Amino acid sequence: QVQLVESGGGLVQAGGSLRLSCAASGRTFSSYAAGWFRQAPGKEREFVAAISWSGRITNYVDSVKGRFTISRDNAKNTVYLQMNSLKPEDSAIYYCAADAHRVLIPTSAAGVAWWGQGTQVTVSS
Repeated sequence: QVQLVESGGGLVQAGGSLRLSCAASGRTFSSYAAGWFRQAPGKEREFVAAISWSGRITNYVDSVKGRFTISRDNAKNTVYLQMNSLKPEDSAIYYCAADAHRVLIPTSAAGVAWWGQGTQVTVSS
C-alpha cells in the first residue's frame, strides 16, 4: 500500500510555469513506477506523463512533449512534474499515480493501482 500527496498546483497565466510534487509514503516507493494524469471538468481522466522506478524511462502524452518534464528523487520519495509554457487547455486537476508491478504506469486510468487526491492547476489566457 502507498499513499500519494500532491502539491504545487495553482493559478498561472498562459506561458507560465508550475512544478507539481507528489510525496509518497512507504519505503518501497523507490521501486514503483509513477506518473501523472489530469482531469478537466466533463472530461475523462487523461494520461500526462510516466517515469520508471529508476527514472531512466519516461513517457509523455503528445500534447505536453517539449513543455512538461517528469522526474523523481527516490531519496525523498517524491515525483515531480515541471510544467512550462502552460496553456489554458492544461487546466485540470492533476493526479499522481503509482504502480508496483510495471515498468511504467499504464496510459489508461483504469489500470492504475494507487492515486493521490489531486491538485488543481488553472491557466488563465
